[in-house]
Amino acid sequence: MIGDSSHSTESRIPFYGKLFSIILFLVILNLPAPEGLSPAAQRLAAVTGLMAVLWMTQALPIAVTSLIPLFAFPVFGIQDPKTVSQSYINQNIFLYMGGFMIALGIEKWGVHRRIALHIINVIGSSPRRVVLGFLFATGFLSMWISNTASTLLMLPIGMAIIGSITELTMLESPDDSAEGLRHFSVALLLGIAYSASIGGVTTLIGTPTNIAFQQIWLAQFPQGPQLSAGEWMLMVVPFGVTFLLLTWVVLCWKMPRLSNSRESSQAIISDHIRKLGRPTRPEVLMLVIFATTALLWITRKPLIFGSHELIAGWEQLPIHFLTRWGIAVENASGWVDDSTVAMGMAILMFAIPAQKSAQGNTEYLMDWETAERLPWGVLLLIGGGFAIAGAFRTTDLSGWVGHIFSQFIEGWPPWALIFAACLMLTFLTEFTSNIATVNTVLPILAATAVSLGIDPRLIMIPAAISASCAFTMPIATPPNAIVFASGKIKMSDMLKYGIILNLIGVFLLTAFMLLYFIPQLGIESGKAPEWIYQRKP
Repeated sequence: MIGDSSHSTESRIPFYGKLFSIILFLVILNLPAPEGLSPAAQRLAAVTGLMAVLWMTQALPIAVTSLIPLFAFPVFGIQDPKTVSQSYINQNIFLYMGGFMIALGIEKWGVHRRIALHIINVIGSSPRRVVLGFLFATGFLSMWISNTASTLLMLPIGMAIIGSITELTMLESPDDSAEGLRHFSVALLLGIAYSASIGGVTTLIGTPTNIAFQQIWLAQFPQGPQLSAGEWMLMVVPFGVTFLLLTWVVLCWKMPRLSNSRESSQAIISDHIRKLGRPTRPEVLMLVIFATTALLWITRKPLIFGSHELIAGWEQLPIHFLTRWGIAVENASGWVDDSTVAMGMAILMFAIPAQKSAQGNTEYLMDWETAERLPWGVLLLIGGGFAIAGAFRTTDLSGWVGHIFSQFIEGWPPWALIFAACLMLTFLTEFTSNIATVNTVLPILAATAVSLGIDPRLIMIPAAISASCAFTMPIATPPNAIVFASGKIKMSDMLKYGIILNLIGVFLLTAFMLLYFIPQLGIESGKAPEWIYQRKP
């Protein structure tokens, strides 16, 4: 009966989601317009409310909900079809597409498995070191492939180690043994989920929320400084490494010692590595593509820390060679982008022979059958978010909300603004789609920064990162849901560790923003840069 009741409740969620979304849409649409809010902005607020409920309840497939602006914005006079359509295809969409094609190539030839196993093998095989190894291996993989894929890759290896240690561990007290094994199992599985989310924020392509931030930033402040993939990594990787270490400390706190666990886990890792054999030609080629792409991203723009240039960027080299060849190029800035690198390397994969098939045919590093596995639904979701962000700007709904919000937080010191942004996004995304939340909230924060006369990066960057740091609920992120479905994690486990890590993430990100990000980005606290007033109309 309990199972039937639960199933009945779940089956009604889509119905109630559709019903509440329509009710909210009609209520917002027919409310008296607040002072200073344009009719188009009110209609946009109604459509946004409709989409937010549908996204949260998944009453419609998420990708289908993301297509609503293509219909609703023209019909309700918010944006014309040409403008809203352009939100679904831009350089950031191609950055994600190219990056995911490279990730599919890494998965196709098994490079990711070899990288993960060797990282764990180097770090160690005692219970605490196994957890640490999985944290860094999963975190590293999720920098380049999706959080979901990295979690699904590491989970079977983790379950194998848990099973082996369960069989071989022998302590004097069975109760102590059971407690220690459970603690190790929870720490390992939650570590896989949490590190997938943490690792994803350290690169621009690691999670869709980072790409959403980049696109929203470009749309809101086209005259402002743009962050390259390399600059983002230089800034956020130290935060990610620190957060992974703190996550390890929290998960392994007071973990009982397990005898024989070192030998058993080492045996499993060694066995997996032995089965892989020597690197094949496709693996080596794919690793070269992977490393070259990362190097080109990192070095495209000059890497500057404060007033010091660490590495000169290469992005002007194509223009330099064209000029040397006698080809005049006007307005050469911005010709090369991270998406240029991603798509160039992705195309190259289709042209590089990998090996001969059993039938004697040439196989290439990438084929279209594999490329068709691209997450088209995620691309539509990102595009729908960009459409909302663009409409927030053109109707000035973000400006109106930002003005109201700025009145509430006016006079707060910078640390309080950063802390509030981190806290709000961290706990808000426990129950909502992080990409949908970022697409809705970041334009509001951008307008708030303009109203307060502060550098928008001060609150937009920590907000975007915090959207991926939700660890308390199984529904918060796909990695959380995947490890929860293993049956070895209780809700109480995730709540206990998740709340602690949520709060640690808020404090840690606030500290990094104040002590590391601000000097690196050259942000002057309390001073408004001139480009924030040059937003597109």
